[in-house]
Amino acid sequence: MTKAFPSAILTLFCFIGFSQSYSQPSTHEIALSFFDPLPAVMPGAEQDSSALINLGKKLYFETALSINHSQSCNSCHNLNNNAAGVDHLKTSIGALGSSGKRNAPTIWNAGLHVAQFWDGRAKTLSQQAKFPIFNVKEMAMTSESQLIERLNTKGYLADFRRGFPKQTSPINLEHIAQALAAFQRTLISKDRFDDYLAGDKDAISQSEKAGLRVFIEKGCVACHNGSVLGGQLFMKMGIVNPYPNKRDKGKAHVTGNAADNYFFKVPSLRNILNTAPYFHDGAAATIEQAIEDTGWHQLGIKLSKEEVHAIKVFFNTLNNQKDKIKPDNN
Repeated sequence: MTKAFPSAILTLFCFIGFSQSYSQPSTHEIALSFFDPLPAVMPGAEQDSSALINLGKKLYFETALSINHSQSCNSCHNLNNNAAGVDHLKTSIGALGSSGKRNAPTIWNAGLHVAQFWDGRAKTLSQQAKFPIFNVKEMAMTSESQLIERLNTKGYLADFRRGFPKQTSPINLEHIAQALAAFQRTLISKDRFDDYLAGDKDAISQSEKAGLRVFIEKGCVACHNGSVLGGQLFMKMGIVNPYPNKRDKGKAHVTGNAADNYFFKVPSLRNILNTAPYFHDGAAATIEQAIEDTGWHQLGIKLSKEEVHAIKVFFNTLNNQKDKIKPDNN
């Protein structure tokens, strides 16, 4: 676990103290103590050439990466027409018709997270990119050689040579993963909350500011802070009141340590209104349910309907306004 949780709690206590004193900080000042604007460039992007990014984008929409040519990365993390990078299913359905174990998280801003997957089993985007290709419940490819043959047959050699100009045999799994990661590093969302953090205090409405204060005062900000409002630590699902799903033990499946039972990466809240259903198992069908359940299981409080609505109103400021992404014509 990172130090984000205790430091956020300390700041929250300071805020509560201020709120009880005669000198109350502004909502904007409080927000700046918890949140950062999204960066213009993701870490690692300085090494990404336009040729590598273009190759990664092409591969992201490429169905030849699945055993029966039925799916691409975009199937579960949809980006078409400025989509939210999800498939809106509780758990995704793989190329062979099997349902996955967990809800597919959004690909937007993923490279800004502390790790990839709900259980953190991949530390980087390039590591993450390899898992779905050979997972029998996802794309179900059987070998790297099969993958290389597919891409050679589809005429990818020239694209890989542009992306990896110093390599004599550029098509391989590692390069596929690197190219996919390069494209994903371009997926930084844009929203009004960042405009507000940057100093445009009229970028969000008074009702949205009121919702932000409820979000902070109720303690949601202890885990959902930083530039992506989450994504920086692992937290037990059901830390106060037990979560009903006891089948999925989260990070413990990776570490083998019982102390990690039911720990999952805290999800980002950027563009959250457009990524339903919610939680690692997709159990919350609506944002209202997700807010209520989080308050109960994680904070031990029952939020009123007015508080739930206020937080939802604040979430409107996090809607992604980035230009539409379309697949290249292959």
